[in-house]
Amino acid sequence: MEKILEVKDLSVSFQTYGGEVKAVSDVSFDLYKGETLAVVGESGSGKSVMTQTIMKLIPMPPGKITGGQILFNGDDIVPKSDKQMEKVRGKEISMIFQDPMTSLNPTMKVGKQIMEVLIKHQNMSGRQAKDRAIELLKLVGIPMPEKRVNQYPHEFSGGMRQRAMIAIALAANPKLLIADEPTTALDVTIQAQILELMKDLQDKMDTSIIFITHDLGVVANVADRVAVMYAGKIIEMGTVDEIFYDPRHPYTWGLLASMPSLENDDKTELAAIPGTPPDLTNPPKGDAFAARNPYALAIDFEEEPPMFQISETHFAKTWLLHPDAPAIEPPETVKKRIRPMPSNFAQPIMVGEGK
Repeated sequence: MEKILEVKDLSVSFQTYGGEVKAVSDVSFDLYKGETLAVVGESGSGKSVMTQTIMKLIPMPPGKITGGQILFNGDDIVPKSDKQMEKVRGKEISMIFQDPMTSLNPTMKVGKQIMEVLIKHQNMSGRQAKDRAIELLKLVGIPMPEKRVNQYPHEFSGGMRQRAMIAIALAANPKLLIADEPTTALDVTIQAQILELMKDLQDKMDTSIIFITHDLGVVANVADRVAVMYAGKIIEMGTVDEIFYDPRHPYTWGLLASMPSLENDDKTELAAIPGTPPDLTNPPKGDAFAARNPYALAIDFEEEPPMFQISETHFAKTWLLHPDAPAIEPPETVKKRIRPMPSNFAQPIMVGEGK
């Protein structure tokens, strides 16, 4: 498979009045052509900072890339200036933001906002751009596109505004689309329609997608692989089946246990992960999740675990995978959701030295 994106040991910090916030630390992953990678985790885990850094959208200062590389088609984005990034944003990499009402320009017609991308990145004339804008509105499922192209964002419903944002993001046929919780503000029915639309458009355009969400239910429907983030680090990564049916990190167990289930009755309480994420101005010693982990070992409070390899595609950052660790199974609330893996499933091996 063709590799579109390589993120290597990426670290991002913000200078604040309270000190340096280490928002992203030593994050590494690859993305392939036509693949959807979901990035999940609680608010503040570093998902949005990581993906906005890929487009160099974080304000500098107070933000700063303190280490690592972002290789897009083999070219490192990190040293590029804003002027150089103008040729990348929108044309090569596009983003769909969480709230389309704050992302769309309320004083400009929706069609004009789509046309801007087409004129800048596709060198179209005004007439060509308008015709293509109508085609894109039709492609994303907006009825009466000839009429809607001349309307303002406030004349669109929430679902239609999100569809319009997708049309803008796809206007220049980008190789990579970053979707930052694009369905959070929508009701369940519209959410399902938007997710189905994105899957359909990806099949047609062969675009790679990074999908940011805190909703694991969404992940199951859209992703090929999943990266679980906590305290600015990827702590587990694998295929959708591996994350849902063979989760290895206690934090992933907690996320799965907190998902609503059709098997739950009215008296069943949803599980919750105790405590709160750590203060990233002063990250804790050892494993950042240790204080909230009911299965924490003594070493978790002293030394950060390395990334253990479980299979060719599955990795987890927990001392529970060490050969000398006690055998601990997921809680019953999680075990009900997972199926047994084959008996010849690979044994974990350590990768790296504490990173």
